[in-house]
Formats: sequence, structure tokens, C-alpha cells
Amino acid sequence: MIIKQNLPQAGPKNENKMIHTHSRIWIHLIWTVKKRQRILTKDIGKELFSFLIQKASENKIRFEKLNIQPEHVHGLIDLPTNKTMSDFMHLIKGSSSRMLNKHFFNSKFSWQRGYGAYSVSASKLDIISNYILNQEQHHRLNSFEEEYQIWKKEYGFFDD
Repeated sequence: MIIKQNLPQAGPKNENKMIHTHSRIWIHLIWTVKKRQRILTKDIGKELFSFLIQKASENKIRFEKLNIQPEHVHGLIDLPTNKTMSDFMHLIKGSSSRMLNKHFFNSKFSWQRGYGAYSVSASKLDIISNYILNQEQHHRLNSFEEEYQIWKKEYGFFDD
């Protein structure tokens, strides 16, 4: 048996009834310099900061927060539904590595393989934003390596 159903016709009079996609996929990103070398000086960090903001913007992604430390980077983004984390990180790490090599390191710079990407609840955005902004003070208490070990345990990662 075939049932025919009268469906609304597409067109101007039905445009206001269109369903839109709404999403908030907050991601806390962390990636490190190869061998965790502490080589991102303040001057290099300023250039890298501007570069990352621009490159993300060109790809319709905005860093809500971004903090560059001597051996690692923290970022907070709202990942659009038409982007993948893998593609975004490949773009950001690859293009920034090329920029850093061209302007600062004479082809000797690279990021460590991989990255951390952690979902953030909207109710925790202020906590994570403050955590990212206060990295310098935070690392006076815990080194990046100590923090990394804590994160691995808290998020259930047991091997590198």
C-alpha cells in the first residue's frame, strides 16, 4: 500500500519554516613543541598568536581563548559542524610550523605528533577560559610534564 502525503512546497512562503542547525561544540586544544623544547619565546609567541588567530579565521573558526607557552599551546574553539578536529589541527599545526620555520627557526622547528582535544561543557567555559589565560601562573606550580600526567589519568589515557 502506498500512502501519499501532501508535503509543503519549497519556496518563499515556507522559508521561515526551515529548520536550522544550531551547535556549540566547545573544544579545549593542547599541542606541544617536538620533544617539549621550551623554544617559543615571548616574541615568537606574539607572532604565532597572530598567525593562529588569522589562519583559524580564514577557515571560519574563532579561537575563543589562546595562550602560547614556551613548549606548548592551549586554545579554546567552538568547532563548526562542517569542520573536523583532525582537519583543523592538521591545518593549524602544518601552516604554523611552516611559518615558524620560515621566519624563526630555519627549518628546524616541528610540533610533536598528535594533540589533545577535550570537550568542554558550556557550564565550565569560564573555568577553562581562566585556566587557559592563567597558564603562566599555573605552570609556576606544576610543570607541563606534571600537568600532562595528571590529564592522562583524569581522562583515562594510559599510554603515549
